[in-house]
Amino acid sequence: MDGDRLVETFVGLADTLVDDFDVIDFLHMLVDRCVELLDVDAAGLLLADQRGRLQLIASSNEQVRLLELFQLQNDEGPCLDAFAAGVRVGHPDLANAGRQWPRFTAAATDAGFAAVDAVPMRLRSEVIGALNLFRDQAGELDAVALRTATALVDIATIGLLQHRSIHHHQVLTEQLQAALNSRVIVEQAKGLVAERLGVDMDTAFAALRGHARGHNLKLSHVARGVIAGDIDTAELLGTTTTSKPVRR
Repeated sequence: MDGDRLVETFVGLADTLVDDFDVIDFLHMLVDRCVELLDVDAAGLLLADQRGRLQLIASSNEQVRLLELFQLQNDEGPCLDAFAAGVRVGHPDLANAGRQWPRFTAAATDAGFAAVDAVPMRLRSEVIGALNLFRDQAGELDAVALRTATALVDIATIGLLQHRSIHHHQVLTEQLQAALNSRVIVEQAKGLVAERLGVDMDTAFAALRGHARGHNLKLSHVARGVIAGDIDTAELLGTTTTSKPVRR
């Protein structure tokens, strides 16, 4: 594990007091750094909306995005259980987890995943979401990796709640709902970029995110610009970042 990168991640997750704080990019950093720093192959994050229902907000790749949506649509899976109970939920061998989550297990193993851990985003009695960590190989998640994942999630949760308390006129559920609404725009723009440039969805998202960071813009602003035609999609490929290959 890269100690300097880990420290940088903790600092980044604690820095939620800037005026242009971007919830979506903040939580994408969380899932991306979990994949980068921990012994996991993919990650996805669900947050509760103002009605307390989980919604997908961030994923490390397109395949996990689809798997998380499947979990929500079927009301079954480790993230839902972790959110409901407020404790870590997982299974070291999904091939033998059919009784626990029959539909989710079938979808996850079909996607090539062999183990999963879900960590709640919790501060005391308040649970605002959950993080899913997927692995290609069966087995328990390394104890150090698990402690690190829990610490990262705790810092992210505290950061979000701190942002609410400092800016008390903004209720967290309203902020998260705004992020979910922006996510819809981002998904639309991602599909548009993928179609126009003939790239996969992960590359399209990396292009949008890279352009936002390269021009100091919010991701949702770039997405709206692409949809409105104010940003030429051909300009985006020069700002893509490297990522793990798309699983086939």
